[in-house]
Amino acid sequence: MSKKDYTVFGIYPVKEALAAEVVFDKVYVQKDINNPKIEQLVADLEKLNVSISQVPEEKLYKLTKGNHQGIVALTSPIEFHDLETIVEKTLETEAAPLFLILDQISDVRNFGAILRTAECTGVHAVIVQKKGGAPVSGDAVKTSAGAIFNMPIVKVDHIKDAIFYLQGSGVTTIAATEKTEKTIYDLTLTTPTAIIMGSEGRGVTKSVLQLVDHKASLPVLGEINSLNVSVACGAMLYEVVRQRMTKE
Repeated sequence: MSKKDYTVFGIYPVKEALAAEVVFDKVYVQKDINNPKIEQLVADLEKLNVSISQVPEEKLYKLTKGNHQGIVALTSPIEFHDLETIVEKTLETEAAPLFLILDQISDVRNFGAILRTAECTGVHAVIVQKKGGAPVSGDAVKTSAGAIFNMPIVKVDHIKDAIFYLQGSGVTTIAATEKTEKTIYDLTLTTPTAIIMGSEGRGVTKSVLQLVDHKASLPVLGEINSLNVSVACGAMLYEVVRQRMTKE
């Protein structure tokens, strides 16, 4: 599958997709364009909380070589889940649920790789923010090796709200960050747990770090002082797996 499979461009195709209740993941609109039809489309999409970015026309031509007319939409290959529903259902059926929160991971290849690892390590749901993250696109499908179809993905307005809800449900929240002396190996991961991974550039946002129950790092013994986020996520999740297998 390619990203073209999930790309809709042009005013009327996007309008028709909207009328057909297609799930939109992200919409790009040409910056400073003056078109009442596009303005109406944007207004309708905003009512659905679709992520909309104002971009230069060059960006639209990178997304499609067709007549984009100032608007390109990426539709989602999957349906998204409701946070409360998925958390309540998982807590009812699993003794120690494992959730993964992605705090604005923007690289689609990292996103896909993380989904693949999450599926392999028994993560019960991946939680992402509606705005600021990588699109759930054909590239994500390819990089995840199809794991995206097996992994419930929840989209929330704000990561902080998801953390509050998980904590209130008895789930321990752990942020991956180098800003702590405590490592992931110092923590008990056999209870209901949510791991939070931050963006490639700035990591977990400061406001999120202030909310979590624990902060955890990975030992870095080489000259380079940081890991790729998908690699770091894999190391964190497999420590969860190790502890839970040992407990059994």
